[in-house]
Parts: sequence; structure tokens; C-alpha cells
Amino acid sequence: MSITKKRITLNIVLIALFVGGALFLSGSDGEVGADTKDVYKNIEIFTEVLRQIEKSYVEPQEPQELIYGAIKGMVHNLDPHSSFMTKEEYRELMLETKGSFTGIGVEITVKDNFLTVVSPIEGTPADKVGMKAGDKIIKIENTRTKDMTLMEAVKKIRGPKGTKVNLTIMREGEAKPLEFSITRGVIPLISVRQYFLTPEIGYVRISNFQSKTVKDLSAALEEMEKGRDIKGLVLDLRNNPGGLLSQAIEVSDLFLNSGLIVSTKGRISSQNITATAHRDKKRRTYPIIVLINSGSASAAEIVAGALQDNKRALVLGTRSFGKGSVQTILPLSDGSGLRLTTARYYTPSGKSIQSSGIIPDIELDFTPPNKQEKKDIGKFVREEDLEGHMENENVEDIAPVEKNNEKNNEMDKDRRAKMLLERDNQVRHAVELLKTWTIFSQIKTAPGK
Repeated sequence: MSITKKRITLNIVLIALFVGGALFLSGSDGEVGADTKDVYKNIEIFTEVLRQIEKSYVEPQEPQELIYGAIKGMVHNLDPHSSFMTKEEYRELMLETKGSFTGIGVEITVKDNFLTVVSPIEGTPADKVGMKAGDKIIKIENTRTKDMTLMEAVKKIRGPKGTKVNLTIMREGEAKPLEFSITRGVIPLISVRQYFLTPEIGYVRISNFQSKTVKDLSAALEEMEKGRDIKGLVLDLRNNPGGLLSQAIEVSDLFLNSGLIVSTKGRISSQNITATAHRDKKRRTYPIIVLINSGSASAAEIVAGALQDNKRALVLGTRSFGKGSVQTILPLSDGSGLRLTTARYYTPSGKSIQSSGIIPDIELDFTPPNKQEKKDIGKFVREEDLEGHMENENVEDIAPVEKNNEKNNEMDKDRRAKMLLERDNQVRHAVELLKTWTIFSQIKTAPGK
């Protein structure tokens, strides 16, 4: 491409930026304003730098790459959760929310300019090789990750099924880096699993909030309630990194018949939402205990906060991650996308959990069943640990069996339940509380004089 053609292309892109920027800053409903003179003065500096790069940089540069790089830097400086996505990255995100993607199955964030594991997704390649919450990914293949963006990291870690990716990990308590060679696979995001811990106490695990979570949870509850008088339910949201806000609202609504679920407040009126519960055809009156930990974030915190504030459930475990912000996915004209923090959300009591998290009614640390597992538990990362965060105004997986083998499926569920009760002190405590709850509800108080 000639210098003249490059300059024409660059100028067209800049004009688009000017117009788009003006529209964004004025706001669709007139609520967001900015000093136009200051904006255009700073954009002039931006164009001046671009011209100098185009004219004098030692090697020719593609205009789109320069513009994309500038946008990525701008968005990256806002907060840890906002990001700019290329057309390919945006397409991958859309596929992921629908239920599956190809990779290693790990939720990551950026802390102290290092890629840091929030939690591995249970049953995935990352989980099976022993990656832990708090692990710092210092290298992907031979590339150092310091100052690497989340989108760049995701692109490098993901790849075709059956191929390998080599990660170098720093873990607290280890004297030297750990090396992992992980075979990529299709990551089926099975968001709901359920079985009985006792004949009368059910267990439901929600591992993430995707487009089918409410549908799957409704089916799971109906299956559990069929022909049984349930005396209690353990709802496990531990190491659940979140997902779709709409699904969190609908999940909460399955257990509530009235009351506020969540509210969001942003700079523009369209981001101000108040979600309330609807009276359900099937009332669920059995007691619920919600399990959370430091890996419970975003949508998981919305559900825990809604059930806690509405006095519908006891929350047990450790303080949650503390991600109290809402990200809106905005498609852009060239097929790329923008993940932008547009609002904070508030629990029914009006509390923002940004950085502070959900505080359990009963605080109880997870106690690993043996010393090696205790050593292997990583240091959880919370929202408050992330650079640029907004201030406030391990259950082992077992390979799924074939759906048409009902007998084997029931045996597998029994084995999972037995394992949970043997190895998980938080689940055991929840079951004991629910048993006690049932006993105390039957005790009659003495009549008053």
C-alpha cells in the first residue's frame, strides 16, 4: 500500500473515531456530556502521534493495527473487566456464552500485570493437570505474559482440540516455577449438576451462568422434586466465575416468590434496572444453604445476595470475590466488539458488593482432607486485588456417563454424593444444618401465659 493510500485510509478511520466519539460522549439520551474542546484537543495529539509513526517509524505499520492498538490501550486502562475484542475474539465470546469452546478451561484475570487464575473450570484439562486458584501464568509457550492483555492471553491459550499448550506457573509456596503441558479440548460448560446427599436433602452445583442455565436448573429441580418430599437443598456456587446477568436474575426467581432480586445503576438511564421476583406456579418452601468462596463472582454473587437479603437462604463459606460491576457487550460496525463496564449492581438491601464481596452468614473455611491437598490449594484472588478495580461507593469431577444409561447415571450420582460428604467439610456442615433445621421446625414452643 502506498504512503498516500495509507494516509487516506488513516484519515477515514480518524474521521470515524471523531464522529463515533462525539456521539458516545453526547449520549443517546443526553445524560452523558463532555467538554468538546478538550476532547478534540486531545484527539489532535492522538492524530499527531499517528502521523509521526506513519511518517518516521523505522518499519511501515498497518493503520488498522495502530488504531486497534490505541483502542485496546484506552479500554485496558479503564478497569480489569473492560476490553476491546477483534472480530475473531468477539465471535469466540459469543460461542462461549452458548455452551462450549476449545481450550484448557481456566478463568483468568490480571493482577499486578500478571495473568492470574481465578479458578479452573471443574472437569477440564486445566483442572485435571492441577492448576489452582491464585496461580500466576508467567509464560505461555516461550512468551512472557507481563503486561499481556486478557484477550491476547486467551488467544494464545486457546487452540484446536488435541493440540498442546505449555504454561509456566508461579505458585505461592513453591520455590521455583511449575511447568504444565496441557492438551486442549472442547470445554463443555455443563453449568448444572444435581444429586441427593441424603434421601431428603438435595444438592445442586451451578458452575457458571450461560444461556441454558435456568432451563437446566429448572429441569434438575423438577427431577429432584418428583415423588420426593425434599427437606432441604444445598446450592453450591463455589468457584463460579459468573456469566450472564439475565440468567442470575432468573435463577434467583426460581427460589423467590416476591421481593427485589438486584438493581443496577449506570450513567445512562438504560443501564438502570430493577429486577423483582415473580410468584411461581410451584412454590419451593424447603430451606436452602448457599455455598460460596473467593472464587464466587459476579452472577454467582447476585444469586447469593438475592437469597440472603430476602431471608430465603443461609449463606455458608468464605467471602466472595467482590465483582459488583456489570459489563455490556457492544458489537461494533466492523464486526469487532467492546466489553464495557456500564453499571454497578446492588443487592436487595441496597449494598454494593464491589470489592467487599458477599459476607457469609456462617463463615467456614474449606478444610482439605489431607496435607497434600492443603498444600495444593492456591491463594484465591479477589476483585480488591486487581489493579484498577473500582472502589465501592474443590470438588473432584468425574467423567459424565452416557445419558441413556440411567442405572449407571444413578450410581455415578451416588458416588459423587458420597465423595462430597467424605471430602468436603463445607458440604457436610450444610447437611448437618439442614437436618437440624428440620428438627427445630418441628419443635412446638410453650404457649404464653
